[in-house]
Amino acid sequence: MKKTTTRLADGRELIYYDASDATDRGVADPRPLDPVATASEIRTDPLLGDHVAIASHRQGRTYHPPVDACPLCPSRGSGAQALGTGGGRQTEIPADSYDVVVFENRFPSLAGDHGRCEVVCFTPDHDASFADLTEEQAALVLDAWTDRTAALSQLPGVAQVFCFENRGAEIGVTLGHPHGQIYAYPFVTPRTERMLASLAAHREATGRNLFDDVVARERADGRRIVLDGDHWTAFVPYAAHWPYEVHLYPKRRVPDLLALDDAARTEFPQLYLEVLRRFDRIFGPHADPTPYISAWHQAPVHAPDREEFALHLELFTIRRTPGKLKFLAGSESGMNVFINDVPPEAAADRLREVATQP
Repeated sequence: MKKTTTRLADGRELIYYDASDATDRGVADPRPLDPVATASEIRTDPLLGDHVAIASHRQGRTYHPPVDACPLCPSRGSGAQALGTGGGRQTEIPADSYDVVVFENRFPSLAGDHGRCEVVCFTPDHDASFADLTEEQAALVLDAWTDRTAALSQLPGVAQVFCFENRGAEIGVTLGHPHGQIYAYPFVTPRTERMLASLAAHREATGRNLFDDVVARERADGRRIVLDGDHWTAFVPYAAHWPYEVHLYPKRRVPDLLALDDAARTEFPQLYLEVLRRFDRIFGPHADPTPYISAWHQAPVHAPDREEFALHLELFTIRRTPGKLKFLAGSESGMNVFINDVPPEAAADRLREVATQP
């Protein structure tokens, strides 16, 4: 992997990750951009203790642009001369092609002393999806996630690094180009705090690791296993919140992406791409692409006993059947009590049924 770091015209950092060491990334951003001005603020709910990011500048972010105005596609007619020609178009990526690109979000939810937000472009192909990537391309995205986790973890005040992908208009995605994001939070998120509390309580009660026991139980039961590789296990959790939800765990427990060994890094693209492709077949051959959220859970940067935490990826869709979505209504939104219409065992059966045909 070749990594090239540069700056956009407004000062934001942009990083190219290329499979070939011979790739030249010397093209500068010629756009006349003003420096980014953000007004991100973190407030704490006194009743729940939750942190809320207030980011009014995001009201002006790009919203469902036409394909020929997509800011995540490569630039056409790269270079300053393109600004004065009819055939050129400058985007957030100055190069006319790329493998994987990461750059600071122009409309971040977190900024300055309140963290950092980055955009990860998986491919220059606007009409593709992560599931369309080759194993080599997916491995390069994994390398980018890992490299950014390492770099962001070193920033002052960063407590947790979260790599994720939102896919589909139903999820709320405003840019159709295949991409994900990385949030560097200045606090440990509420969901992770709850995991850590459960982890500590289980250790106190049993002397064992909760994550290890959860994965062992799923493998022993077998009914909810979707894929079982040499180095990863993918399963629908026993108490799945969402209609179709899959968790992927490395068989050797590690706290974060940096700690994955070469064998796990090699196998991950194979299993993950297969799960994503099955997600697109859940609702039949004529259904629209399945909307989903894919989220990496990593140990907080400064957590005590962080080696006890288990890196894992959670993938889920809000679609419960063709043409119907799972809405977070009164019980879920008001009281955080989920009601799942699809039994986890039935979801696992369906995900096995739609396995890629040889």
